[in-house]
Amino acid sequence: MNILVVGGGGREHAVIRSLKKNKTVEKIWCLPGNGGIARDVECVPVKATDIEGIVDFAKQHPVDFAVVTPDDPLVLGCVDRLEEIGVPCFGPRANAAIIEGSKIFSKHLMEKYHIPTAKSMIFDSSDAALGYLRDCEYPVVVKADGLALGKGAVIVQNFGEAEKAVRDMMVDKIFGESGSRILVEEFLVGPEVSVLSFTDGKTVVPMVSSMDHKRAKDHDEGLNTGGMGTVAPNPFYTKKVAKECMERIFLPTVEAMNQEGRTFRGCLYFGLMLTKAGPKVIEYNCRFGDPETQVVLPLLKSDLLTIMQACRNGTLTKDMVEFSDGAACCVILASEGYPLRYETGFEITLPKTKEGEEIFIAGAKCKDGKLVTGGGRVLGAVATAQSLEEAVKNAYALAENIHFDNAYMRRDIGLRALKALRGE
Repeated sequence: MNILVVGGGGREHAVIRSLKKNKTVEKIWCLPGNGGIARDVECVPVKATDIEGIVDFAKQHPVDFAVVTPDDPLVLGCVDRLEEIGVPCFGPRANAAIIEGSKIFSKHLMEKYHIPTAKSMIFDSSDAALGYLRDCEYPVVVKADGLALGKGAVIVQNFGEAEKAVRDMMVDKIFGESGSRILVEEFLVGPEVSVLSFTDGKTVVPMVSSMDHKRAKDHDEGLNTGGMGTVAPNPFYTKKVAKECMERIFLPTVEAMNQEGRTFRGCLYFGLMLTKAGPKVIEYNCRFGDPETQVVLPLLKSDLLTIMQACRNGTLTKDMVEFSDGAACCVILASEGYPLRYETGFEITLPKTKEGEEIFIAGAKCKDGKLVTGGGRVLGAVATAQSLEEAVKNAYALAENIHFDNAYMRRDIGLRALKALRGE
């Protein structure tokens, strides 16, 4: 079987490593991929947002199945176009990917179908938003409606911060048209949980839960990033919480999308806050999260390709999906200065990995036969083990043996989870 994977980050690297375990897979192309992924499969320099370029490639090559992982091509209709030319895909069509493509759409969906979420106000003009923010209670969350590379939500503590966020999004257009409309949401309090799930539009099979670390600096300080590390499972996500989420959030969301004529097939990501009033949805993603995928897939015991095909074909069953009882930790090595300004082009030295270790490359290029840094988040050092404490220890030991100039990592990935497990 020949597979086309759209995307070029650490998430895609993790997906490709899992797909390669299937013995029927003969060839994988990654568009565009990166310098690290190119060590595993053939990378083709076609941008993930170049939908017609991707379709042209699929027409010219014997592609049996496609996996579209990033949000942008999903929202732009990459799956629709590939399916039109006869290429079966894992991933939602554009009319379902809107669940991430528009936060306003997803907010209306949750309100209409009584899915628990934060209270919010929607604004089409900066003046109206600022008028409301002058007198509201803080903190609140200001969110751009559209896609913003995971950085479109800003927690603001006072009117000054709120005014800057609104002007950045609506006036200065730092996220382009994604910030033309915004939401102002109540600030929810509680542990955050990420739950990725497989769905064929009828059956929902959650993957192992995870905990992301979004802030750039230790102790959850600094700017919001695309994620500086993850652990799985999330100790706050108990069996009782999982049951409540399935009944009140997961199944109702999939059924709501069906009712709206937007059947969702693929990976549906639930970003949750476990409040005193129960679990609430912070956000939906229409695809695998990054870096959550880098800890979730290494714990998957079942065959990923079989699951993906079942999602696409409407034949998914719960017994198809099995995860190990162990734990995983991913430590992101980033370029110093990320998510703002940073230098690239530094050679990366990688150690040999042993069983229970993975290095997933996110932002790197090949230059003169060498792997060099090419982005903000450069790679993820991942370890799996029987206990979370051991996984965290091993992930940091692996990270310490990876070298490039200007490297930076948080030193507290997993600390909050370990404290929770110890009852602290």
